[in-house]
Amino acid sequence: MNCYVSLQFLLGLAQLCPCHTDMTNSKMHEMNQSLEFHLRAKRSWVWNRFFVQEELSGIELHVGRLRSNLDNGDASLIYVLSGEGAGSIFTINNRTGDITAIKKLDREEKSYYKLRGQVIDVVTGKPVEPESEFVIKVLDINDNQPEFLEGPYETSIPEMSPEGTSVIQVTATDNDDPSHGNNARLIYSILQGRPYFSVEPTTGVIRISSQMDREAEDQYLVVVQATDMLGLPGGLSGTTTVTINLSDVNDNRPIFQFGLYHMNVSESAPVGTSIGAILAEDSDIGDNAKMNYSIEDGSYFFDIITNNETQEGIVILKQKLDYELQRQYSVRAKVTNSYIDEYFPKDENSGQTTVIKIRVEDVDEPPVFSYLEYVMEIAEETPYGSHVGTVLARDPDATNSQIRYSIVGCSLFSIDDNGTIIVTEPLDREIDAWHNLTVTATEKNNLQQVSEANVYVQVLNVNDHAPEFFHYYETYVCEKANTGELIQTISAVDRDASVEDHRFSFNLSTEAASNLSFIVRDNKVFVFIILGLKQGRKQALFPEKGEDFRENIVRYDDEGGGEEDTQAFDIAALRTRTVMRARKTRKNITTEIRSLYRQSLQVGPDSAVFKEFILAKLEEANTDPCAPPFDSLQTYAFEGTGSPAGSLSSLESSISDSEQNFDYLTELGPRFKKLASMYGSRIHAKN
Repeated sequence: MNCYVSLQFLLGLAQLCPCHTDMTNSKMHEMNQSLEFHLRAKRSWVWNRFFVQEELSGIELHVGRLRSNLDNGDASLIYVLSGEGAGSIFTINNRTGDITAIKKLDREEKSYYKLRGQVIDVVTGKPVEPESEFVIKVLDINDNQPEFLEGPYETSIPEMSPEGTSVIQVTATDNDDPSHGNNARLIYSILQGRPYFSVEPTTGVIRISSQMDREAEDQYLVVVQATDMLGLPGGLSGTTTVTINLSDVNDNRPIFQFGLYHMNVSESAPVGTSIGAILAEDSDIGDNAKMNYSIEDGSYFFDIITNNETQEGIVILKQKLDYELQRQYSVRAKVTNSYIDEYFPKDENSGQTTVIKIRVEDVDEPPVFSYLEYVMEIAEETPYGSHVGTVLARDPDATNSQIRYSIVGCSLFSIDDNGTIIVTEPLDREIDAWHNLTVTATEKNNLQQVSEANVYVQVLNVNDHAPEFFHYYETYVCEKANTGELIQTISAVDRDASVEDHRFSFNLSTEAASNLSFIVRDNKVFVFIILGLKQGRKQALFPEKGEDFRENIVRYDDEGGGEEDTQAFDIAALRTRTVMRARKTRKNITTEIRSLYRQSLQVGPDSAVFKEFILAKLEEANTDPCAPPFDSLQTYAFEGTGSPAGSLSSLESSISDSEQNFDYLTELGPRFKKLASMYGSRIHAKN
């Protein structure tokens, strides 16, 4: 413990007196020898802790001495050094035990070395004492300057920020030993950037010292220095730069370049025409420089819009102008910022105004009709030269040029220089009830100035047509017709127009009036005469069905499972009756009916046997209304006797398909070709 206390005491002296840390080799040697002296009383020999100062070490720099109390100086013992740096950095005199540094040491690379010492008997070659470990500690000197590893710096801060606002913090590092004196204790200062910026000496925080206007200068370069040894003389220093950009705030309102603008516009310019542009200047940038233009007095004829790309105010025509009515206008335009900064007073963004003088330019305009459309009336059969009506056009210009009128593409009318339209050909309402005229007005002083108006002339009706029969009538009457019997209805038409329906009076001509065989009854109102023919009709055998029975071929895609199958399809859709009777037990076809059927094939349709068969089938159908469709009545034309094909009916067939041979169908001619292919292919498929 005495050794450790003595060691720490020497270290403390070095830290308290940093200005004396660059001690000489002799001083360091004396300190190490002193340590050795204090340690000898503890044990026979103790390895010491040695100190060597970095950068001062070099070739043959004495570090310390190892010595055993068993050493009598007779050269019977030798000292051996091993461990970190032994032989490469540190050597030992094996006779005296003196340790020497042969290379310069850098504490920042390695601050201490662990070595081991051994005392060997020269004669026996064996250790005379146990091996012990010791440490060589490299003492720090102020050989590293502060460095800003993250520099150079760049940051941004809003303009007009108040004093004391934090901008950024810079940090420097020093590789010297922070526990050894003030070698790594730093102080920050500003070399460039006053009076706008300052830095806190111990933290490196840069703050604003004075308000700055971006419009005056938008970027500052600040140089910060960090010095070790607390800034005392002899300390080392390092610098870095900080680029500080001022971001824009909306602290400027737009201002017009001129207090008065002059513009011209033609009276013929259409609505939406761009008349001119005005421009206000704003010292801000980005969104803070965006502007809105408006017409302050709410002009009826003009408007202004903002060009978002150029930030110009475009004056446009809102309503048509007339030079003869007003030749000059004065409007007041206003400009404001689109975005208002809440940190600045409202009056700063209240906007500025300017006056725009707009002069209307006169142009030679075409004539103007008093109306765009005219509607006139004239009776048909009016004499030539009669007046229909008058149109009026004038020159809107100050010259008030005379007007010449004309009608385009119509020979029925003409027009004079006063605009009076005259009939030149007879008019017939029954041919054309309306005439659409195009009237042009042309300035006599400038034939290029032409205008058009539409004139619609209605031809009024005059009763100038006699009634006419609807068509030629040719009537026939039976010789046994009864007196008073209606034999013909006649009607008439009138080509003239009538407010109400025409009323005609019918009578026989003078020549036919003496014929007393016919009379004409004049009806003052429309009468509809209907000839009804009542025709008897036999009562149908099945009144509830009302169907015509004929030979039909009904194809069902679903074969089903026979009479017992009620799930394959719904037969209700095949029934035509609205009201279904209760299902009755189905009657089997008796042998008698089968016999009658066979006999019917050999007799004519007037045979009693044939009739009896039909009635029997009819009775069966009446008594079993719910039978499936294949039990419905089918009527076949009577084929007579002696047919080589025999009966083609499958009713009551006693043999199955597989037992029948339909090959003979191919011999019956082309009419049976379809049946032959159907049944023949089926037989082959089943086989």
